[in-house]
Amino acid sequence: MRTIVCEKNNGKLSINKEDMDSVVTELSAGRLIVYPTETVYGLGCDPFDETAVKRLFMAKRRPFDMAMSIIVQDIAMMEEVAYVDDRAIKLVKEFMPGPLTLILPKKPVVPNILSASTDEIGIRIPDCNVALSIVKEFGPIVSTSANVHSHNSPLTCQDAMKDLGPSVSLYVDGGKSPIGQPSTIIQLTEDEMILIRPGSLPKERVEAVLNE
Repeated sequence: MRTIVCEKNNGKLSINKEDMDSVVTELSAGRLIVYPTETVYGLGCDPFDETAVKRLFMAKRRPFDMAMSIIVQDIAMMEEVAYVDDRAIKLVKEFMPGPLTLILPKKPVVPNILSASTDEIGIRIPDCNVALSIVKEFGPIVSTSANVHSHNSPLTCQDAMKDLGPSVSLYVDGGKSPIGQPSTIIQLTEDEMILIRPGSLPKERVEAVLNE
């Protein structure tokens, strides 16, 4: 296991090409990475590699009947893995990049192990340059908090290291997470919006946009 420390210029995080190549290499090999986001630190892998996803579940000690999410770069990448209706696009344009996860109908390309054998998948676009740079270079990656299941959410790379240790091959250290609270999770059904998990984005703001 090793650590990459992000550079910070004008308040924005970045990683150089050599370090980005290392991230892509680890993900391509089916290994796990920890990466910064604006909410909490994420634990990620290639979502289309079922062996890697299984490795992530085991590292996190998370029950296999609990689905995990994916982060993407933009709406176009979102549409590669999920069916995105007009309501979802409205929320993406208003709140993403940002601390909102949408649960949407998944496309067949998403493995059942990731969605806990349901027909839906959680997706978000993080408001973090490093996380966005990773998905731009590699493609969608798994997004779940970088901690052992039921432990406190990691606000620093060191928090994640204490929990996950050598089960993760590469840690990307971007300093303390600026929001420090998980994303709000919203499910869009045919006729209603359901709050699955409260987070840093108030439910009322989401409802207001949908009702416009």
